[in-house]
Amino acid sequence: MDIDKRNQLLTILLGVIIIGMSYWLYRSLVDPYQKVLEEREMVERERHRMEVARDALVQYKTRKGNFPPTEGGLDSLVAFLKSDSMMVERGEELFEFRPPSSYDPDSVIFSPRPPHNKFEYTLNDTLRPPLYVLENPGSEDKIGDLERTTMLNAPNWN
Repeated sequence: MDIDKRNQLLTILLGVIIIGMSYWLYRSLVDPYQKVLEEREMVERERHRMEVARDALVQYKTRKGNFPPTEGGLDSLVAFLKSDSMMVERGEELFEFRPPSSYDPDSVIFSPRPPHNKFEYTLNDTLRPPLYVLENPGSEDKIGDLERTTMLNAPNWN
């Protein structure tokens, strides 16, 4: 094999190696960043769903005069959303979900992140005004506080 043919072959081989390694480098930079973006979007969807649940709790208190009890409270909230005439009629516009989800009273109390954990709700009705905390078991996010009235309806991520 003469030297020119060998140089051509090496040039082609090194070109293919450079293209392959460039693609590998690109994927090693873009894939982790894409996962970070997807995680941020999921956190935003979870927080938005918790805010929808908070808004539903506020509507419950406005219409019924008190927050639902701790025991079965979120199930009472879903029953309220399904049975109250105004909530049935205007629920979709009052409680707007982030895409790709759409409004469903049954899903208001569940996290959009698989395995779709149910939010945890606790009411402290020994204080005036009654206080509640709505927590996402899959994260540190919560809305409200059981002891501080200044945190009523306030999320901890703001």
